[in-house]
Amino acid sequence: MIGLLQPQWPAPAGVQAAFSLRTGGVSAGCYASLNLGLHVGDDAAAVHANRAALAAALDLPAAPLWLQQVHGVRVADVDRESLPLPPADAAVTRAPGRVLSIMVADCLPVLFASFDGSVVAAAHAGWRGLAAGVLEHAVRATGVAPAQLHAWIGPGIGARAFEVGDEVHAALTAQETGDTALAAGSCFVPNERGRWLCDLAQLARLRLVALGLVSIHGGEWCTHSDVARFFSHRRDGTSGRMAALIWRA
Repeated sequence: MIGLLQPQWPAPAGVQAAFSLRTGGVSAGCYASLNLGLHVGDDAAAVHANRAALAAALDLPAAPLWLQQVHGVRVADVDRESLPLPPADAAVTRAPGRVLSIMVADCLPVLFASFDGSVVAAAHAGWRGLAAGVLEHAVRATGVAPAQLHAWIGPGIGARAFEVGDEVHAALTAQETGDTALAAGSCFVPNERGRWLCDLAQLARLRLVALGLVSIHGGEWCTHSDVARFFSHRRDGTSGRMAALIWRA
């Protein structure tokens, strides 16, 4: 059976979302078993079979639009752009039946839906994307007032497992000022190795709050610590990819 996590958030009627777990597919070895990434070295036939099984399990209205993610801030407007899409780390649609997808294996997937269900978006938010402003770009691309958006933060590497150096600490705090800087700083705890443990999900939440969102959900899973359910690039080195999906029915 395909492993799925269903977001618990107040998405409006007609908006569907899901997050794939690592179980229920046909990939083998370090990709076992529901690897959805074609770019990680897995057998392509197995990946295509996994993608087809996921689409069937969710009764998707169309094949997901798989982005070429590059840890940047570009948002693909899939209603206006032709396929194949240029590299992007977020996507937005206002049209029914277009399935947005974000692949992850430690980075955060963040899903958005307007309160009235007229627009949905998805963003890939690792530390580089967060530092560069991918969430800000995604929210802006919806064309919706931030206070009228729901956000769901999916599984990513947890605060106890994400050890980073001074350069990451600086990149994620350099642009903050005042109370926001204090809050961002609290997301880093120094460890005995002279490095930092980073709470990526809380940093994403702070960015969303600063934008004006008030309906923010999720963010409680650690991909690194839960071997049975999640792929983790940092834990395993070579690993499969999971996906967060959102669409308007």
